[in-house]
Amino acid sequence: MPELPEVETVRRGLVPALEGARITKAAVNRPDLRWPFPDRMAERLTGATVTTLRRRSKYILADLDTSETLLIHLGMSGRMTISGDPLGQFHHKHPMPAKHDHVVLDTDNGARITFNDARRFGAMDLMDTAQQDQHRLIRDLGPEPFGNDFNEAHLIAAFAGKRSPVKSVLLDQRVVAGLGNIYVCEALFRAGISPLRHAGRISAPRVASLVPIIRDVLAEAIDAGGSSLRDHRQANGELGYFQHTFFVYGREGDSCQTPGCTRKILRKVQSGRSSFYCAACQR
Repeated sequence: MPELPEVETVRRGLVPALEGARITKAAVNRPDLRWPFPDRMAERLTGATVTTLRRRSKYILADLDTSETLLIHLGMSGRMTISGDPLGQFHHKHPMPAKHDHVVLDTDNGARITFNDARRFGAMDLMDTAQQDQHRLIRDLGPEPFGNDFNEAHLIAAFAGKRSPVKSVLLDQRVVAGLGNIYVCEALFRAGISPLRHAGRISAPRVASLVPIIRDVLAEAIDAGGSSLRDHRQANGELGYFQHTFFVYGREGDSCQTPGCTRKILRKVQSGRSSFYCAACQR
């Protein structure tokens, strides 16, 4: 499942072709993905201009001049690809339609944005821009990792008294929005905190240290174009490469990269997800 860096990478790739462009034609080629598409989706998108392209947690949000916002969730295998971009950053010719091209947007600048999703775990929805904070996928989200509301005091308060493992708390989207399994594992390694440790038993200074570490991990991943493990590709079709710098994720049995450490990376399943860590470096 794409996490914040992958979604942000896709958003940034879409901005030159989609932000400020008018959708001249919208084609919706099936009634649903993970959930049914909204009523008259193609009709409501056709003729609308994308005023701003934003991200909230793991969702791309396209604000329209019709006072609606298009919500895009990539799911496990969803891809947003661009063709015909007049800026010359992408392929000049539109490819032949593919089997899993479910939503296709043609714009007045000659670009075509295609949402392809083989597994159909992605989603799209249209919502009233003024009421977007009440949308069922948005209303319970916690602060953005790069926002001012995600700070030491917030995280210390969120951890206080928690008997759940720190890994589970950080994956709770009500605590911090956009974090997923990969980047929690990497952040906890850098912080020297075991994913098995109860959140409420971690000292306040150590909890506070997670804030800048989480931001650094996410920023580095965005700069690297995200992590391509299975399906993620950037909007220009290229793979991300942050996976080549993982310290622990997916490295079970490999040597710990901390200088002087002779231990191997371990894997433990927590709530159905694999946690990777070094038992010597993370306490």
